[in-house]
Amino acid sequence: MPNSENPDSLITRMQAASGDLGTLAVKRMEVFPWYRELSADQRAWVAVVAQAGIGAFMGWYSDWAKSSDASVPKLTADVFGAAPRELASVISLEQTVELVRTTIEAVESQLDTFLENEDLAHARIATLQYSREVAFSAAEVYARAAEARGAWDARLEALILDALIRSDVDSEILSRIAALGWSQDRPALVLAGSPPASDNQESLSVMRRAARSHSLDLLTGIHGPVMLVIIGGAGLDPHSSHRLMTPYFGAGPVIVTESVTGLAELGVAARTCVSGVAAAGAWPHAPRPVFAWELLAERALMGEAIARQEIIENIFGPLDRDPNLRDTAESYLENGQSLEATARSLFVHANTVRYRIKGIAGLTGYDLTDSRDAFTVRLALILGRINHVR
Repeated sequence: MPNSENPDSLITRMQAASGDLGTLAVKRMEVFPWYRELSADQRAWVAVVAQAGIGAFMGWYSDWAKSSDASVPKLTADVFGAAPRELASVISLEQTVELVRTTIEAVESQLDTFLENEDLAHARIATLQYSREVAFSAAEVYARAAEARGAWDARLEALILDALIRSDVDSEILSRIAALGWSQDRPALVLAGSPPASDNQESLSVMRRAARSHSLDLLTGIHGPVMLVIIGGAGLDPHSSHRLMTPYFGAGPVIVTESVTGLAELGVAARTCVSGVAAAGAWPHAPRPVFAWELLAERALMGEAIARQEIIENIFGPLDRDPNLRDTAESYLENGQSLEATARSLFVHANTVRYRIKGIAGLTGYDLTDSRDAFTVRLALILGRINHVR
């Protein structure tokens, strides 16, 4: 047990030297690159923190020296005064541990100037105990800060995703996106699917860790029955990054867009993905993930305005500007995709029909000999005709 003969006298001597100890601690911090990179105001602030830590040690040591049992006085999260919350936004937990260690080492190096014999031995033991308690306290401060920051970021993400889906992006949303460190001009992919059946928040946390490990930025949240994910950043590969996120969704289809840039395109992509989740039910054997453009026909049948506009502009429009290809597509589909029947109805050779079918594929990207592509082109012709009648 400590029980120094005159702990009050020892504390008085230690408190008298606290100013010099604080100066020494700050001097020793100059070896750390992170400290040298701080602004003058931030250095002064860290000095105050170090001084407060020494003062807290004096009080803690007084309780420890007077204790009559083996218990160690506990520290609260305010061991550094009012600083921890702000400190967490300036330096990392690792750097805080370096600050604490340097401060305690400065105190310990000077103990023999005003303590001796048994008092000196007790004080050195106390510094070890105190260092451990401060380490736990610092970890608690940073854990709470990280938890609060995570909850705040999650709320921001939910607001941003909701604004993108509702096409309600204003200056306030722009500032919130900037607060999350998201650049408006970076390419990104949007994914949507059902949320996991297990703990949603834990799944989102695991997804964020996976994104960070692959140098990806991520915005994610649950929007009603749909989990929406936006990924971008230096590690983005438009051809494969979406597969990294797919396993974190729940059962059912996962919809992914092509790479997009800018908030306007992100909003369109988000709405497209949400619509695609519902439309994917019409294609039982859809791959996972499935691109939104592969569900163009199903989305259009659901009444999605974006899909209808796209199917008319990208399929019907080009065909309508080339009557030979348009008539060939209509006849080929009406005649059950038969080359001979199509050739007879158009009074052309079957090879001409083959040539035109290849031309249709080159013009629209849809091959009429494929059943799904043929279905999409047929729907485009129907919607295009209806649109023209209007």
